[in-house]
Amino acid sequence: MGSYADKRVIMHIDVNSAYLSWQAVYELQQGSSLDLREVASVVGGSIADRHGIVLAKSIPAKKYGINTGEVIWQAKQKCPELVVVPPNYQLYMKASNGLYQLLQEYFPAIQRFSVDEFFLDYTGMEVHFGEPLEAAHVIKDRIKREMGFTVNVGISSNKLLAKMAGELRKPDLVHTLWPHEVKEKMWPLPVGELFMVGRKTERKLKALNIHTIGELATADTNLLKFKLKSFGNLIWCYANGIEESQVVNGSHVPMKGIGNSTTIRFDVADKKTAYKILLSLTESVGARLREAGCCCSVISVSIRNSELQTYSHQRKIYSPTNITNTIYKTIKALFDECWQGEKIRHLGVRVSDLCSDECIQASIFDEGNLEKSRSLDNTIDTIRERYGKHSVIRGIFTDGEVSPISGGVGNDDYLMMSSIL
Repeated sequence: MGSYADKRVIMHIDVNSAYLSWQAVYELQQGSSLDLREVASVVGGSIADRHGIVLAKSIPAKKYGINTGEVIWQAKQKCPELVVVPPNYQLYMKASNGLYQLLQEYFPAIQRFSVDEFFLDYTGMEVHFGEPLEAAHVIKDRIKREMGFTVNVGISSNKLLAKMAGELRKPDLVHTLWPHEVKEKMWPLPVGELFMVGRKTERKLKALNIHTIGELATADTNLLKFKLKSFGNLIWCYANGIEESQVVNGSHVPMKGIGNSTTIRFDVADKKTAYKILLSLTESVGARLREAGCCCSVISVSIRNSELQTYSHQRKIYSPTNITNTIYKTIKALFDECWQGEKIRHLGVRVSDLCSDECIQASIFDEGNLEKSRSLDNTIDTIRERYGKHSVIRGIFTDGEVSPISGGVGNDDYLMMSSIL
């Protein structure tokens, strides 16, 4: 393409089978002789605990027709020898942060798009690290050599095409998708592979006899607007490779909300047990809020009963917060208001309407010493980060009836400190 001096150069880095790759590298470092990436394996829940969902799969597992999102017992039917390992989200965030630090050596602007995806602005960096294709191979190979997992790198003049480039073929590859390559490389792809085209939109487009990205790119824009409103114009632009957003520097994973939920081993029929589970879920959500440097203004609880009917209830609070006990107080009230008394199979806690925790103002509606509560939450988060999630637990969980779910803790009547301290 000649000189890049007058052109934007954007890269997209995507970790191949991120959860499973990071889990495999960790277990190999711990002395395991089995590389999960080389056998039929998945990261997912437990059949016994009734939350067996496939979160990530190896390439050998994919050959059995195992899909992300299907339940473990179905995957086991397809492959009886399937290896199932539970997820470790703290490990995955550490791996993601490590990758972010490595990329900072090469790029002045890095946008973390998700836990395993990054947009990078390489514009003007050729003088330091060479042509984009050359630099991408150097970075990809360094990640594999030093961190033990593989990535795909997509290169183009905007974020959309860079992301689409990285998806062309996997794993451990570098692809370009410059504007002049769109017709050849992107237009023949099924329309469902275009960024932002989900299953529902794909069905609507196929009903209009639009089956490929190229057919969408050349479709009547008036028809698309009539059928899909403004979204029709957006995906038409994407199909033509039109996208102009900037790479926004940021180390935190962008989030609209944070949640945690669990399918319970047994049907819950009393408030006391439900409260314990909700408290454990709230601890996890609170810790993740604080780790992200955020506070929330909307709190919600969801319930699925033994008949698999799901309903939820939410509330906007006066002052944004990330204090575990403050969130839990609202969660209990929401649960009391919406629970219909039937047996419970699944509970969930979610917070949204997030903002930075740097400029939170006190409110006349606040209760107790908030600074003391924040300090205690942060202190225990630090202890758990250093010594493990079970180094500090609430006394309420010591009866063994309900185990604490991973996450931080806040102040309660009793705290149990492990001997490691």
